[in-house]
Amino acid sequence: MDFPIELTLEQQFRLKNLKDQVKNLSQEEAQEFLLEVLRQMMVKDNLVKHLLKQA
Repeated sequence: MDFPIELTLEQQFRLKNLKDQVKNLSQEEAQEFLLEVLRQMMVKDNLVKHLLKQA
């Protein structure tokens, strides 16, 4: 299976918007944001693993 490693144009746009939003965060806000993103990535990983087991 080949997986695309490049971001789509929509993802690039969303990333640029996020970059602009986080630019003015305090260190504490940035740490909270990072932890939430990591938590969401872990949830996504768990969901993918669950779906693969079901397949």
